[in-house]
Amino acid sequence: MTSAPSSEFSHVIDYTEAMEQCGDDEEFLRELLSDLRGEVDAQIVKIDEVLKEPVNDQSFLLIMRASHVIKGASSNLMCQQLREGATNLEHAAAGANEIPTEDRASLDAAMEKVREKHVELMKGVESYHAFLKSVHI
Repeated sequence: MTSAPSSEFSHVIDYTEAMEQCGDDEEFLRELLSDLRGEVDAQIVKIDEVLKEPVNDQSFLLIMRASHVIKGASSNLMCQQLREGATNLEHAAAGANEIPTEDRASLDAAMEKVREKHVELMKGVESYHAFLKSVHI
């Protein structure tokens, strides 16, 4: 790939800006994009594991940490959709983390919001994977 990907993926990555961040070294950018896939996928596994279990005092903290990792890594590579999805999930989990564990009704409502933001993030992950496939990474 010697030119920017099609505009179909403009919501996924600002390719021109990502290239600038990598000193216009396309091979390096491709390596970083592949590494990002691995990191995102590893964090998604952690989030999915938490969401499968009953809520405990660490649930939302673990989701916050995993989404924060995705947010930071995707920000560095100008992957807007991933960054936005991770940011929204991190904020939802942070809000939920403030709710006392005895307040089941509020926790349930907060968990629903976290699940909604998780779905949003997963759409970003799917788009990112489709982008990578389109550029043969």
